[in-house]
Amino acid sequence: MAERPAPLNTGSHDLPVGPELAAFMSGGWAPTPLPGDIRVPGFEVMGTRRARLSARFPGERLIVPAGGLRVRSNDCDHRFRPHSAYAWLTGLTGEDQPGHVLVLEPSGSGHEAVLYVRPRSPRAEGDDAFYRDRRYGEFWVGRRPDLAETERLTGIRCTHLDGQASLPPGRNAADDPELASALGELRLIKDAWEVAQLQLAVDHTAAGFEDVVRALPRALAHARGERLLEGVFGTRARAEGNGTGYETIAASGAHACVLHWIRNDGRLDPRELLLFDAGVETDTLYTADITRTLPLSGRFSPAQRQVYELVLAAQDAGIAALRPGAAFRDFHRAAMAVIAEGLAEWGVLKSASGELHRRYTLCGSGHMLGLDVHDCAQARAGTYLDGVLEAGQVLTVEPGLYLQPDDETLPPELRGLGVRIEDDLVITQNGARLLSGALPRSVAAVEEWMGGLLQGGSPGAG
Repeated sequence: MAERPAPLNTGSHDLPVGPELAAFMSGGWAPTPLPGDIRVPGFEVMGTRRARLSARFPGERLIVPAGGLRVRSNDCDHRFRPHSAYAWLTGLTGEDQPGHVLVLEPSGSGHEAVLYVRPRSPRAEGDDAFYRDRRYGEFWVGRRPDLAETERLTGIRCTHLDGQASLPPGRNAADDPELASALGELRLIKDAWEVAQLQLAVDHTAAGFEDVVRALPRALAHARGERLLEGVFGTRARAEGNGTGYETIAASGAHACVLHWIRNDGRLDPRELLLFDAGVETDTLYTADITRTLPLSGRFSPAQRQVYELVLAAQDAGIAALRPGAAFRDFHRAAMAVIAEGLAEWGVLKSASGELHRRYTLCGSGHMLGLDVHDCAQARAGTYLDGVLEAGQVLTVEPGLYLQPDDETLPPELRGLGVRIEDDLVITQNGARLLSGALPRSVAAVEEWMGGLLQGGSPGAG
């Protein structure tokens, strides 16, 4: 739980503070209390979440850190995002949380939640941290709630961060696999509030994709068109939410065959496809995860259409396999059966049997989605990867074909084509509901959608 201490004068460009200035800085400040009625988003469900965790570990002290700041370069830190488990249990999601810790103390038949937080620096003589501490001083990084305000925000008893140093040992989510697994498993099924947050993330992401299409003429003229499109989507993500939920993939041409292409430094060619994989993360830290593969000319060529329609058929098969009680891996198997059969029909494979199709697909066809883009990844295999689907789970279905430009097993016209189609769905009582249905998927619908946006025929999302 320890964090790197920051001395008050860390920069070579800091100026000394004499006694006269120090005295002047210590007084004359008006109070700035937060409104007494504000609560963290989702306040009503946080107590139930903590109670569910408590029931899994009776009589044990549980420690869930928010995490600490990480240096980006010299004296500049990366932008801070609290650990997802901490955010899920407290509702605290802001950049003012580094170093904070939630502790569930055994109490009676359950636990008492206690937050160890950094209070505001008093603006008083002898305490100059508020204007001299570059890492935590509010003149440098902004105001944070005091202890009483944090208690009102969260409904959790709060105490000074320094008190954690004297805590007896307990299970710590940062290094206890069993606790980390339990936290992942508890998050597998989303409540109604979480599903609404994910729908909001998806809606903002759909608007971001419209922004990207509208920006294609500028991007096609730019030496690094991929990066321009990344920036366009990033503007939407920061304007509507906390930012992107993961590094945006803006992969044109053969770059689309690199599954996690995030360099995004390529020029766009209107004869090629653009694979764009991006998601807006809400202020409550729930993220969407959507991929569309778009013809940069606005129209698919015959070879591009051939690959795209096979991937779409695979995705349709995967979506059709989603229902409560189905094995989690069933939708991947359904999608891959379509891919293998298609490759065999093209003559790329001699047979649809076996696993040789994996040369062209490489990865799984989806994952859980929530506070993390690959949500609940520390859950035990028996409850996730080897488990069954349940109503309330949110996941992606994202088959793809990645036909490498130097792959001599492929006909020349298919080399260098990469196609992925990814959508977000929530498992319902009878099947699955498409959260990302606002974005077109079929060849005809994609071409019509792009044409309308490029001609100014659609107002898009504001």
